[in-house]
Amino acid sequence: MPINDTLNAFVAHGRIDVQTTTEGPLAGLTFAVKDFYDIAGMPTAAGSPEWLATHPVPTVSTQIYDRLLAAGGKFVGKTHTDELAWSLNGENAHYGTPTNPAAPGRIPGGSSSGSASATAGGLVDFAIGSDTGGSVRLPASYCGVYGIRTTHGRIPLDAAVPLAPSYDTAGWFARSPQIMEEVGKVLLDGARPARPVKKLLIARDLFAAVDPKVSAALQPALEHLVKLVGSSEDVDVAHGDYPAWRNVFRVLQSEEAWAAQGAWIEAVKPKLGPGVKERFAAAAVTDKSEIADAKALREKIVARLLSLISADTVMVLPTSPGIAPLLNTPADQLDLFRARAIELLCLAGHAGLPQISIPAATLDGCPLGLSIIGGRNCDEDILHLAVQMGQA
Repeated sequence: MPINDTLNAFVAHGRIDVQTTTEGPLAGLTFAVKDFYDIAGMPTAAGSPEWLATHPVPTVSTQIYDRLLAAGGKFVGKTHTDELAWSLNGENAHYGTPTNPAAPGRIPGGSSSGSASATAGGLVDFAIGSDTGGSVRLPASYCGVYGIRTTHGRIPLDAAVPLAPSYDTAGWFARSPQIMEEVGKVLLDGARPARPVKKLLIARDLFAAVDPKVSAALQPALEHLVKLVGSSEDVDVAHGDYPAWRNVFRVLQSEEAWAAQGAWIEAVKPKLGPGVKERFAAAAVTDKSEIADAKALREKIVARLLSLISADTVMVLPTSPGIAPLLNTPADQLDLFRARAIELLCLAGHAGLPQISIPAATLDGCPLGLSIIGGRNCDEDILHLAVQMGQA
């Protein structure tokens, strides 16, 4: 029976139920997939009517979809995404804005907006998204659910629309950490038993960078995590350089996005929505020397992060600088908030590290996420740490 989508979470061209087996670790669970991934026999729009009109219906499905079905999951539809996945807001000029069930009247976050909305609203048990610069983690925080960005390259991104390939990763949302962990066992290549986390690094400068009310709201969950891990240390991660770290992400994402989609944009001349239009226009003229400088600084950033985070050491930081902005917030204010958010979100992306956002607090009645970044290929460990937090 089709889901009654009261949240505008699902795309009209992706409403179909599929279940190939009722046995397996995900038996009894329903899931949705961001309309950024291909599913055989079903169109992919990537949040763009022109993309939908100029691309054939896929004949091959992403491995993610096949693995979930083989594990007993029931697919119930594809979900909305920001246009070509290049936004963090969840507002699509062509298809509208999915409802944020945890904070009505506020944006759901993007670009995995429909997946976050459907999960938070209980329409599905879990939903697949993608995360380049925070497109799972930020909506997870805004909508009060769990959301993970996986180690770069750990889950194949075959049959998916590229944005910035050196940052693009698969991820998912759920309302319970146990479901998050079970999905990980199915999707993570070479999945293994979780190992204990022995040390927690508290990103002192990043907690200081957010509104003091945000830090105060997250404090009880942070203290709980410190007790759970047993050993902790305050660290300054970027030593005041996080605006420069954000700019590295901006430059390299722009370079890669234009390389991935520039030819199509020049040929089709799609009517891109606000924000997305300007970002692609800027990407088309990105300076080569700026790109070279950004790549050099990225190497230093990666070295810094890998010197801190290892197989048994994780880092904790706020997922977002604040609660979800109100719908119809002026564009200039959203851009400022987006820039502050990327300063928190770009760390894991630069180094290809896994990061999970945990629904840890509320502020003014709206959700706030607390994030844990793990070492490369330590996805299982941070997923299990989230389970332990929930149990304790």
